[in-house]
Amino acid sequence: MEVQLTNRQQHILWATVRHYIATAEPVGSKALVEEYDLGVSSATIRNVMGVLEKSGLLYQPHASAGRVPSDSGYRIYVDQLITPSLRSRSMSQTDATRTETLGREVEVVLQKQLQWQDRSLETLLQGAAQILATLSGCISLITMPQTTTALLRHLQLVQIEAGQIMLIVVTDGYETHSKLMDLSPTPEETKRDSEVIDRELQIVSNFLNSHLRGRSLLELPYLNWSELDQEFQRYGEFLKNSVAELTRRTLAPTATQIMVRGVSEVLRQPEFAQLQQVQTIIHLLEEEQDQLWRLIFEEPEPEEGSKPKVTVRIGAENPLEPIRTCTLISSNYRRGSIPVGSVGVLGPTRLDYESAIAVVASAADYLSEAFSYFNP
Repeated sequence: MEVQLTNRQQHILWATVRHYIATAEPVGSKALVEEYDLGVSSATIRNVMGVLEKSGLLYQPHASAGRVPSDSGYRIYVDQLITPSLRSRSMSQTDATRTETLGREVEVVLQKQLQWQDRSLETLLQGAAQILATLSGCISLITMPQTTTALLRHLQLVQIEAGQIMLIVVTDGYETHSKLMDLSPTPEETKRDSEVIDRELQIVSNFLNSHLRGRSLLELPYLNWSELDQEFQRYGEFLKNSVAELTRRTLAPTATQIMVRGVSEVLRQPEFAQLQQVQTIIHLLEEEQDQLWRLIFEEPEPEEGSKPKVTVRIGAENPLEPIRTCTLISSNYRRGSIPVGSVGVLGPTRLDYESAIAVVASAADYLSEAFSYFNP
């Protein structure tokens, strides 16, 4: 979401979100003047809050109330206002150091209370889920790991007709999967002899086989595709996306059990006062885990050289109706570079985002390290 805010607007939005998270009460200008060093008058704060409301970042539950953050307001808060490199200079660096401290505290708690050398994998995940729920104050969700071990035996690119190519993948179990793809050739390429294109595709196929044979299919979307020769750069992104789509479509990970902890605590929050809403969330957690599993195991597009991302879905960004008033924060734990399971927390949109993000990231890192012990 592209919203350009001034430093003052950022600071007042930040303070409004923080105050609402702490109190669950609509926020007025008087409360911000009294509790935050904003350096401006109550009238100025009211004017800025009015601008933020017109921008869709705040709203009034009713005419005489203060303001409450919208889903878009929370999104700006998460993406810009609690990220140290993007935070306004007018804000202190307390949040950054607090997030780092929380991450270290989570690691210490996990290491102290969970000694994976003395536990089964299932017991370890159950313990981690309980600690995650306690530290975050949210419902914790941890999936059992994937056991998929299909390896690439052979890959072939075949020209079907001008601009159409079929990708064929054979696994080590001699299962065959294929995908028909449009290459969208330029007018110059359309005039080229099909035999020339066939030879190019064979060269690319040979190159890919030499680099990818024997690798796990789950690993393929996360490889460094820049290794392709410059001559075939136009195939690079095309093949990366195609292989990733083929892997998701025909060799998608199998839904596994989700460890769920912390339900009773989070449902005491005022956002869950309506019995019908509580029932739909519990039904999702108990009866429709496959839908929830596909959501939390979804891997965000990796950035070259970056650490695995924590995904934050706020309110209506969640595609599942029962949790469209909630925030879902998740990250995958891995074996090497391959995602094998997920760690997540589910709570109201009014949650302590810094804490929840730090807890999820640290738990995912810890389980990645632990999983290497169970799967050397």
